[in-house]
Order: sequence, then C-alpha cells, then structure tokens
Amino acid sequence: MSVETLCQICEDARATQQCNHCGAMVCDRHYEREDGMCLDCSSRAGPTDTDGDTYQF
Repeated sequence: MSVETLCQICEDARATQQCNHCGAMVCDRHYEREDGMCLDCSSRAGPTDTDGDTYQF
C-alpha cells in the first residue's frame, strides 16, 4: 500500500520532493532544485554568493 502526500505549501499537487533544510514534502513547483530546498526555505536563505558583485574599472 502506498500513501500519496500532498505538497505542504499548496496542499493541491502531489509531493515529489523533500526539502533538505526543513524536511517539508513539496511538489516540483514549490521546490528549488539548485538549492535543494522548498521555496519557503530558499527565499529565507538569501544569496549564497558571499563574494558579491565584482566591478573593475
């Protein structure tokens, strides 16, 4: 017997991914593959580039 889990953000689509930060089960639409996090955690995490923009004149 398998159990389908709904996305914990939209509660509409089938959850296919798990956030590496909070563990939430989310659908593809609410998962940021590059970060491995749900959109909620990804938006709170901020930029990962600590060097910032570099300009040369």
